[in-house]
Formats: sequence, C-alpha cells, structure tokens
Amino acid sequence: VADNRCWSCGVCCQSKQDLQSHLHPSVNTKDVKLFLDDDKYLNPFMQEDSLLYSFDGGEEDEDECNTSFEKEEIVKDFGSVCIDDDDTAEETELNAETYNKDKKTVMACPNGHLSLASSFKRITENGMDYGENARSVESDPKDKQSRVCIADVVEKDIKKINDSYFGSYSSFGIHRDMISDKIRTDAYRQALLKNHSLLNGAVVMDVGCGTGILSLFAAQAGASRVISIEASEKMATVATQIAKDNGLWRSKTDSEGNKSCTGVIEVVNCMVEDLDKSIQIQPHSVDILVSEWMGYCLLYESMLSSVLFARDRWLKPGGAILPDTATIFVAGFGKGGTSLPFWENVYGFNMSYIGKEVVEDAAKFPIVDIINHHDLVTNAAVLQSFDLATMKPDEVDFTATAELEAKNDTLDHKATACFGLVLWFETGFTSRFCKEMPTVLSTSPYTPKTHWSQTILTFREPISVASSKFTAEGSAAVGTDACPASKILLRISIAHATRHRCIDISLETAGVGSDGRKRSWPAQMFNLT
Repeated sequence: VADNRCWSCGVCCQSKQDLQSHLHPSVNTKDVKLFLDDDKYLNPFMQEDSLLYSFDGGEEDEDECNTSFEKEEIVKDFGSVCIDDDDTAEETELNAETYNKDKKTVMACPNGHLSLASSFKRITENGMDYGENARSVESDPKDKQSRVCIADVVEKDIKKINDSYFGSYSSFGIHRDMISDKIRTDAYRQALLKNHSLLNGAVVMDVGCGTGILSLFAAQAGASRVISIEASEKMATVATQIAKDNGLWRSKTDSEGNKSCTGVIEVVNCMVEDLDKSIQIQPHSVDILVSEWMGYCLLYESMLSSVLFARDRWLKPGGAILPDTATIFVAGFGKGGTSLPFWENVYGFNMSYIGKEVVEDAAKFPIVDIINHHDLVTNAAVLQSFDLATMKPDEVDFTATAELEAKNDTLDHKATACFGLVLWFETGFTSRFCKEMPTVLSTSPYTPKTHWSQTILTFREPISVASSKFTAEGSAAVGTDACPASKILLRISIAHATRHRCIDISLETAGVGSDGRKRSWPAQMFNLT
C-alpha cells in the first residue's frame, strides 16, 4: 500500500477493513502492515535499492516536488508480495524472514519476490535462485497456515503464468510474425551460416526453439548435434516433425551411434531449468548457446534469466553465446510521436481535446509502437549494455543514468517539446565469436521496423528543450518555452515485476537550463505486462 492506495489495483485503503477486501481470504489482516503515510512512496521493486537518489544534488530544487528516495525512509519490514491473476490482486507486507511448515519454506526476499521451496531443495525460477539468502525461523503456529497459503498461491500463480506464456507460443501466427521479421531472422541466419569455423562440428543448444528455425540453420551450418529446447508441448511436437521432414531429426537410436544417420537435431519438451530431468547431458559440454530471447524493451518475458542459467550449466568455458551483447538505447520524442497531430485535424475539425486526454492517459502505461526517427527531438544515448558471456544473473535488473541533449540539426536553436522517451535495443553477434561475419540486430527507429517495435514512456507533461545556445528569459522555470532545458537527465530502473515475466520501469527526470539551473519532475512508474 502506498499513498493510501493498493499497489495492485489503485483503490484507496483507509482502514484495515478496506485492505482486507483486497487480500486473499486466507490472509489475516493482523499479519499485514498498513501504510497510510502520504509522505512515503513505497514500491515493492524500489525497496532496498541503494542506488536510488535525487537529481537535486544537494542544490535547491526550483520545483516543489521532491523525487528523492532516501534509503532510511524505506521501511525495514520489506518483502512486498503482489499476486495477480484473473480474479484476484493481493498485496501484503511480510517480514524478511522465512517460515517452515511440512518441510516447505516461505521466503520473503529483499527484492520483493516471494518464493516457495523445500527445506532440502533450493527453488530456481528462470535461473534465479531465491533460496540463497533466506534464513529459517520459528513462527507462531497459528500464523503458519495463512503464510503457507500465500506461498502456495504464488507458486500456482507462477505456474499459471508460465503455462499461459508457453501456451501463447502455440499460435502459428506468432511464429509467422517472428520468422517474417527479416531483420531478426536474417541476423541469426547470417551469424550461423556465415561463420563456418564456429559452427562446423559444434554441439549447439537452442533455448526456446519454437519452430526450430535457428536449430535448422545450425544444422545446415555443419553442427554435429543440436539440442533444441522448447517448453510448449505443441511447438516441441511441431519442431520435431519439421526436423524429420527436412531429414535433420536425430532419433534415440541415432544418438546411440548409428553412423549412417545424418540427423543432428533432437527436440526436448521442457523448460531449460528442467533439462536434466528429460535428457542426460554433461555439464559444460555445449560449444554454442543460441537463443532468440529478447522481448519488448529487451527484458520483457524474463527469458534472459533462462539463457544465463543454460550458459552457466552447459556451455563450455570459452564457448560461444549468440548473441553475445545487448544494449538498450533511449532518446526523447516530440509531438509527432504522439496522437496529437491526428486529433488536431480530423477532416478539418479540431478534436485536440481528445488528443490531450489520450496523451495524459499514455503517461500511465508503457506503449509498444513504432516511432519515426524524424520525430526524435534529442540525441540517442546508451542506457545499459550487457555482456551475455560474462554477466551475472542478478545483473538483469538494473538502474542506470543517461543524459539527452536537443538535436541541433533540426531545432535551429528554437525550443521544441519533448513528450517522452523511446527505448529500443540492439543485440550483437560480435567478432569475439563470429570472426568471419559479425552482425548486429537493431530495433532502432533509424533502421527498418521489427516486430519488437519500440517502447514508449510518455512524460506527464512535455519538457521544452533547446540547444545550449538558447537565451533563457529571466527566472522562468526550466523546461518551459521561456527557459527550455538544454539537457534532460534520466535515471531509469528496470526490474522483474512482482507478476512473473513482467517488468517494472521507474523513471526519474530532471532538466538543466542553459544557465545551469536545474528542475526535477515527479518520478513515474510503468509496468510492462
């Protein structure tokens, strides 16, 4: 609960009775801490983030709002749990402790995730280990049942989301969209087929193979064995049949030493975290790990954690991971990136009243859409880079800063409005592994569009920007037409959301005028679901 509002549904909670109506029936209100302090902004994914800070740098902010998140202000009893499904949306605050019952452990972790694990076996979801820092304590027996019920709901919720997620990939339309995306498919095809020395005779693992298109490329390039992992039962059957139809399927008898066989692809129907339960494969025995794991804003769907799990478990030391780099970029967009121009002239009629409301609503949610590079009003900046060969699983969630400046080539030293941010990504098949033919897959507004589009974060109010050569008028507020910002300072956090496979994005924005004065705007939260 933050600012009297339930984080999951936004409804005001003025009492424990109000809060009880948002909780699962098994949860007792005495186990829940109710926050009714308007001065504190509490968000599960921002708790215990030592990196959070204010842009004011100790100087007096000319805006009355304060975007500072002091670590001391965040409650010590952390571990917020948000459970979303079709019928319920519950949030409860638990102490950062574990409670044991019947050899099962409920763990409230500092990152806001609640996990369920056997006391003899550590739980792993998408390669993330939730049991490492948990400690077991005795609790009041009468409270155990409700706490275990919460953990059971969380576990079932994760399974439900995974089933829905993998089930959604049973639609052939999705696979047609992905395969038809030439930017995407050609990048992988080139990386696999144009690097003969890398693929020839290699053992390849394809995580999330879908139709098996990447596995087929690997087999065509000369791989000696391709292990294709697919969690969707339907698509695993489809990929197997496609491999058979193309004479590339590796049967069980083939794997036992039939030298006359030319098939190299074996399809395994499971999550990669459960691969050991399905086939026998030696740790660190794979030469190349390939996967098309990227989601909207790069990290949506949380599949990168599974790829890193497979890397750490099965990739040989020095083995290749394709792609091996990923970078998120950010830039500011202008009026042309909104729907305002459309509503300003509808068959000659001014309907801008609608456009303004649409833009206001857009500030509440991230939007996946195409932005034309002509509509960008700032330079592009790198927000975050990942080295997939060396990064740690806990580095998937990050907080980063970026600085944007007005585009001099189009603004001619005049002020223009920046309505928000556009994020996109590039993945690299670099010369580290693809020595013969490195390549880049880009979802930039400056390149042909892809099925990922771009991710748009709209400001609550536009920020006027201009080059540093603009002469400001008197003491006008930074970010207005009279004193446009010459720089926009950003602080963005992207992390796993409490709902499995979704991501939370926090945005802190500040503007710096040509005279050095600074202004901050209230932080914004976005959930990509």
